[in-house]
Amino acid sequence: MGKVVLKFGGTSVGDVAKIKATAEQAIREKEKGHEVVVVVSAMGKSTDHLVNLAEQINPKAPSREMDMLLSTGEQVTIALLAMAIEHEGHAAISYTGWQAGLVTEEIHGNARIQNILTTNVGKALDQGKIVVVAGFQGLSENGEITTLGRGGSDTTAVALAAALGAEKCSICTDVVGVYTSDPRYISEARKLAEIDYDEMLELANLGAGVLHPRAVEYAKNFNIPLEVRGAHVVEVGTMIKEGNLLETKQIVRGVAFDDKIARIRVSFKSVDKMNVACIFTKLAEEHVNVDIIVQSIGEEAGPSAVSFSLKEADLEEALRVLEQNKAAIGYHDLVTESGLAKVSIVGSGMVSNPGVAAQMFTVLRNAGISVRMISTSEIKVSVVVPEVKMLEAAEVCHQTFDV
Repeated sequence: MGKVVLKFGGTSVGDVAKIKATAEQAIREKEKGHEVVVVVSAMGKSTDHLVNLAEQINPKAPSREMDMLLSTGEQVTIALLAMAIEHEGHAAISYTGWQAGLVTEEIHGNARIQNILTTNVGKALDQGKIVVVAGFQGLSENGEITTLGRGGSDTTAVALAAALGAEKCSICTDVVGVYTSDPRYISEARKLAEIDYDEMLELANLGAGVLHPRAVEYAKNFNIPLEVRGAHVVEVGTMIKEGNLLETKQIVRGVAFDDKIARIRVSFKSVDKMNVACIFTKLAEEHVNVDIIVQSIGEEAGPSAVSFSLKEADLEEALRVLEQNKAAIGYHDLVTESGLAKVSIVGSGMVSNPGVAAQMFTVLRNAGISVRMISTSEIKVSVVVPEVKMLEAAEVCHQTFDV
């Protein structure tokens, strides 16, 4: 039997009983003959607690020190889980991200993995040990502790699976698989038996919180079969893999939504004064992520504008960057709008079925939901709508396309 990587999120290791249950699950995989690596997050709400402590001391704490602080949460979990496995009579060893060989770029708070040196993990597996690794963290080439941002433990798990040549990576979470939409809000959402990498990547990018997009990217790039299943349950989950799936009849496979979206409109007095490249270059240099971009060009000498969406949390920083570079960009005015959300439909079948976008726009219009921005690709259509209409928009799309 080959190597398997199991990942457990914070709620799955949130107390002593759950840590013991996680240990039992790792041991069951070991007893099947697998070499087992377990990647874990910080326990329950411990990361939130650490963030709260930092805010009480310094609301604008340096990102380096935040990484130093937040990386301690996973260290507690890995030690306790290794102890639980040892208590059950199986050899185990815990590693922080840097001990496990995760080399990252030096961007605090949202670093990307550049390399994984598997020497320590490989040696421990050869010795028959269950290896427990802290997710969400790594070390830059200059020796700086870094964190991988939201969903970083998923990324750690899949990246380790790729580096080790694992036969499968299982993301064990508080849901039993990938659903056609969020079952907490969409009553008719159903669990998918399987979904392909491209569809899952779109859903993850568009707000489906079950997996982090970078984790799906790693799985796709290295062709790692990725399973999403419930922690501590026996129910079969959802397999994420390359195309040629059994469930191919549905044109739309999922409906995703994401709240707390803002929009910035950058206006210029004339077309020849537009410097769109400068806008997005300056934002990228400050690591401000933008999403949907819409350019509107008037008459040759008339006013023109470019609008883009981003997360509300990044709005203040984006405005600072734009205002700081106003002379270089050459814009006339900035207008912002908050309280928005993005609703998206995703499905590989949309490539060969024209009219899906038109159908989506029609049902939204009939429901009285105004659309602020639109973005399309071969397998998705996204619209920005008022946040108060987000769930209604998602529900009518889910019903219309019989997802």
